[in-house]
Amino acid sequence: MSLLERLARVWADAEHPFFIKGPRSIHFEDVLSQRQLDLTTIRPGDVVALVGDFDPLSICTFLNLVDRGAIIVPLAKETHSQHEYFLDQPGVDVVIEGASKTRRDGGRKHPLVTRLADQGHAGLVLYSTGTTGRPKAILHDLSTFLRRYETPRPTLRTLSFLLFDHIGGINTMLHTLFNKGVVIAPDDRTIDGVLRACADHRVELLPTTPTFLRLMLMSGAIPEKVPRCLRIITYGTERMDQPTLSQLCELLPDVDLRQTYGMSELGILRAKSEARGSLFMKIGGEGVETKVVDGVLWIRSPSRMLGYLNAPDPFDTDGWYDTTDVVEQRGELLRITGRAGEVINVAGLKFMASEVERVALEHDGVSLAHARGVANPITGQHVEIIVDEVAPGVLDTRTLKAHMEACLPRHMVPRRVTIGTVKVGHRFQRE
Repeated sequence: MSLLERLARVWADAEHPFFIKGPRSIHFEDVLSQRQLDLTTIRPGDVVALVGDFDPLSICTFLNLVDRGAIIVPLAKETHSQHEYFLDQPGVDVVIEGASKTRRDGGRKHPLVTRLADQGHAGLVLYSTGTTGRPKAILHDLSTFLRRYETPRPTLRTLSFLLFDHIGGINTMLHTLFNKGVVIAPDDRTIDGVLRACADHRVELLPTTPTFLRLMLMSGAIPEKVPRCLRIITYGTERMDQPTLSQLCELLPDVDLRQTYGMSELGILRAKSEARGSLFMKIGGEGVETKVVDGVLWIRSPSRMLGYLNAPDPFDTDGWYDTTDVVEQRGELLRITGRAGEVINVAGLKFMASEVERVALEHDGVSLAHARGVANPITGQHVEIIVDEVAPGVLDTRTLKAHMEACLPRHMVPRRVTIGTVKVGHRFQRE
């Protein structure tokens, strides 16, 4: 049975819309019956870039491409400057954007792509965030990827915050489709736009990023502009800091705050927070195994990718994947403290950049912070930090450094404090 046929059965007796954006409500049969692109020229195994967002045409095209056995590369309009690179890595044969369809010379394919095509399976190519180099092209077998949605699970009225090119965004779309939920797309992904969509359409679940939540706090929108209908906020895709989580818990006592965990290489895993105000969580799910090696989290998962198309195979001989996430362990509970590349070593004393950032974020004038280790000929490394201020002129480097000197051991105090701009990417993750 095709994917579209399976979903049509799920939605056969549904009376509520599947998708809402602004004043427009769209039922699932509307998605299927709307004017579609002619995809008859798409051959099984073709690599197809789909440039879009969560709109009826993009969703319908995505589902049809799955049934045609295509290998889909979802791309966001926000990354247009990188599209040529994104098209080249998997050898894209067809580019679809809106009502436009263009065939190109995809060139010679990676053996993993060829193997998937020979099996007659649809595929999915996602890109890493690329904060430490060129983004990696991650290939999934969609026949494996879709299995996690076959078990019925509860669904809520959910805002589609995470984008079309992100595993979290794809997860929101598929979870909603398979469980007969409602997904609401904001008119724009500004703070006002997101909160307005939540209020106008009675959104119950907001999946977002720690950076966006931090920006919401600093804007003053919390708690006044947060509608009472919002029951759950999930946060993931990057490390959350304790000062932000503690403020959210205090200002939103009736909202359940839940940490999620997943990555494009492994899929979205089951995660359960110890408590709404705790960064400790349990990671698992069907067939998922975890272990901690020298303080770093390793995971073995049945929903893992087939491999990278532009980088070496990261799995060991037993199928374990080094997440590079440094963790604090307490029984079965884990707390992510940062990435292995964020360990700073000052004269043999090792610590995480996140610990320096945490202290900076405790200062009322700081909205975002990014600390890093810098080479030092005497101590090996020293710390430098750049911070965004809540409002222009509310912060000076002298008072911030004095705050950090009072709260940190001497070797962790930044040698240089810069008031500037902490880069935030199109996915609302700190870069």
